[in-house]
Amino acid sequence: MRATMRMLASVKPERFLEAGNPTGLTGLLTHPAPRSTLIYLYNATLEKLKAIPEHSVYRQSTEALTKHRFNIVDSIKPPGYDEWTTRAEEKFKKYRNELSDQSKGPHRLETTGESVYVITENPEEQDERLIDWDGEKPNSGRSDLRAGTANQRFQQQGNTSNRDEIDWEPEPPLEVSQIVEIENRIGGGLIEEVIQVAEGELKLADTMAESKVWEELEEKAPQGQWEYFSRDQHTPGTQEPSNK
Repeated sequence: MRATMRMLASVKPERFLEAGNPTGLTGLLTHPAPRSTLIYLYNATLEKLKAIPEHSVYRQSTEALTKHRFNIVDSIKPPGYDEWTTRAEEKFKKYRNELSDQSKGPHRLETTGESVYVITENPEEQDERLIDWDGEKPNSGRSDLRAGTANQRFQQQGNTSNRDEIDWEPEPPLEVSQIVEIENRIGGGLIEEVIQVAEGELKLADTMAESKVWEELEEKAPQGQWEYFSRDQHTPGTQEPSNK
C-alpha cells in the first residue's frame, strides 16, 4: 500500500526514484542512497552488538533481525554495480590518504569491523520552514550519510594528492522495482522508513550496552509481579473435542 503511495506521489513512473521527491508520507522524502546507507547502518549495528554478551536476549534478537535484513539488502545489487566496484577500488587506492584526513572535504572514511566506508555528507540546505521559527527542527526524512562503498573492503594503501579534487562516484542507484522488492521482503514500510528504524536501532545499541541490560536487577522484582503478563493466564484455553 505504501509503495503505491510513493508511485502516486510521482507525476509519472520512472526507472529510478529521484532523491528528495515526496514519498507519499508527510515529511518523508526519497532517500538518495538507501542501499548503501542500510548496509552501513546494519554493519555498524552488528559491530556494536559485539560489546553485549552473547547470552543477552536483546543481542540475540537484534542480531538475528539485523542479519536477516542485511542479507536482503545486500542480495539486491543495482545495475552496473560490479563495474562501479572496480572503479571505486581503484580510486580508493589512489586517494586513501586524502580520504583518511577528515579535516576538509565532503568525503571521509569510516571503519566498521572489517569494512571501510567512504561517507559523503550532504551539504545542508536552508529549510524555509525554519524561517521565523524557533521551535524544534523539522525532520527532513533523509539520512545525513551516504555510504558509498556498500560493504566493500578496500586495501589499506594510497598515494598523496589534492583531496579537494577527489570526485568520488557514489554507488549506482537501485531501480524502482528493486526498491519495491526490498520493501516487500522486509515488510517494514517504505525503504526510507526502514532506514529510520535502522538509525534508531544503531543508537539504541549504544544505550543498551551502556545500561548493561544483561545484568540482574539491583532490586529483585516482587514475587508474582510479572504473572499478569504471562501467556494464557487470562483467556480460556481451547475447548477439548468431545469423545464421540
